Amino acid sequence: MSWLPVLLLAVPLAGAVALLAPSRMDAPSRGRLLRVHGLAVSGVTFALSAVLAATFDYGDPARVQFETDLAWIPGLDLRFHLGVDGISLPLVVLTALLTFLCFVYLCRGRADGPGQLLRPRAGGNRPRALVFTLLVLEVGMIGTFLALDLLLFFVFFEVVLIPMYFVIAVWGGRARRAAAVKFILYTLLGSVVLLLGLLIVWAQAGTLDMVALARAHGTGMSHSVQVVAFVAVGIGLAVKTPMWPLHTWLPDAHTEAPTVGSVLLAGVLLKMGTYGFARIAIPVLPDGAAAVAPWLGAFAVIGIIYGSLACLAQRDLKRMIAYSSIGHMGFVLLGFATLTPVGVNAALFGNIAHGLITGLLFFLAGAVKERYGTADMPALGGGMLSRLPHLGSLLTFACIASLGLPGLAGFWGEMLALLGAFDPAPGLSRPLFLVFMAVGGLGAVLTAAYFLVMLSRVTHGRPTETVHAPVLASSAVAGGSTGQGVAAPAEATGVVRAAGAGGGAHGSGTGGGARGGEPSGGGSGARAAGGGGFRDVMGHELAAWVPLVLLIVLFGLWPKALLLITDPVVRTFMGAP
Repeated sequence: MSWLPVLLLAVPLAGAVALLAPSRMDAPSRGRLLRVHGLAVSGVTFALSAVLAATFDYGDPARVQFETDLAWIPGLDLRFHLGVDGISLPLVVLTALLTFLCFVYLCRGRADGPGQLLRPRAGGNRPRALVFTLLVLEVGMIGTFLALDLLLFFVFFEVVLIPMYFVIAVWGGRARRAAAVKFILYTLLGSVVLLLGLLIVWAQAGTLDMVALARAHGTGMSHSVQVVAFVAVGIGLAVKTPMWPLHTWLPDAHTEAPTVGSVLLAGVLLKMGTYGFARIAIPVLPDGAAAVAPWLGAFAVIGIIYGSLACLAQRDLKRMIAYSSIGHMGFVLLGFATLTPVGVNAALFGNIAHGLITGLLFFLAGAVKERYGTADMPALGGGMLSRLPHLGSLLTFACIASLGLPGLAGFWGEMLALLGAFDPAPGLSRPLFLVFMAVGGLGAVLTAAYFLVMLSRVTHGRPTETVHAPVLASSAVAGGSTGQGVAAPAEATGVVRAAGAGGGAHGSGTGGGARGGEPSGGGSGARAAGGGGFRDVMGHELAAWVPLVLLIVLFGLWPKALLLITDPVVRTFMGAP
């Protein structure tokens, strides 16, 4: 028995429970303590994940390691079964890393700086509730990747829904409640169907042990039962992925979520769905996977094209990045649909690459919105490379990584998925998958198109002299004044005057804070993080973003760092030599 997986769950859970104790400290002291607490707990969790990665036996990644198997509900033969192998290890480390970087982003900046949701404020940002919610969310995310019992997997899969609902509904933008309700309804509906599929597997196989089920490769389940179970499990996982046409909750959730919510939603929660395909659906139900694979491939390529075309039509930067996730996850699903080691490895690699790149993109989109007071691309006025050269350069880097430039992590998942479609598994129609490959290749071209169009609007050209930015309503307005000392109505509009390449900006009228979790400095642009104008990338932002940049370059130049871990597990699951 290994206690390391248990500690990975116990540390953030204990950190969350500790916040339930009442505090008699004044608001500034409590705010400082919360920042230290969030950083410390998430930092220890990330350190434990690093120890897990450092002590993992890379000579045998297909074997379940650090296994913990305890009786949970003996009467039903349910077990608290945890462990990691080459598929789950990268996702555990990614989850712990992104959560820690979110706390770095929230905690290390000035307490009154833009986007710092943990600062005390009149009207209340509920900083203690935010730290509690993020730590509970981390427990659910890590537990999903550690669970080796089907019911335990489902429990952790569901644990993340409530914290993410509150992250969106409490700290999100103006339409946050509608987006949060849409998120919870879609995901709960998918979870009901997923549970039905898991119960079918349990009834037919007589066990919930994911290791034993994967080893059996569907033995004891008829072809028709496997097809029905795969469809049920697949629909439940496809909602979380999200797969077209079950994707419509995603753009609204991303647009309204605060920056850290968008980072964790794109970087980790979407991976829980695709991880379920690799861990449960394909190895446990191989006959069902073979029967449904052509449909899965068709939905995948439709999602690729749909996501790309939707991105070309977007004005909001965060919404465009959200739609890009639909296209990128389409490549992941296409890799799974090929049922080949090449395709499944492509899907697992694309999972990690998407988490790193899209996490960075949402960090940057949040920073842009904090400085300009809007994420509307035409209203940004262009010229970011001259006004904010470091932020503009990082945004350009993240975009070219996401569009699949060779040498960066985004390239390998898409290229290998198309390669897998070129030669699908025996029994699948090769002409059909060649069509999928051609359509996926067109989607890759469209991906480059919408990112280049976005960069031409936002980072290039000369800065526009005046930028009209919507002033976000704020509870802070009710307790004080705006940047010019004039209270701002909820739907007021401010004007930002750009001072050319130097980056100064001055409010021409009213300013405002933010409602819920929106940045309080973003209203008119005049109160950007230093008070007098736009500030380029700050120290705490670099601390949160540089690790992602380095990993994107590392996995782009050395893809074997991931493929050598996942490939033995994939070949074992697929029964390949």
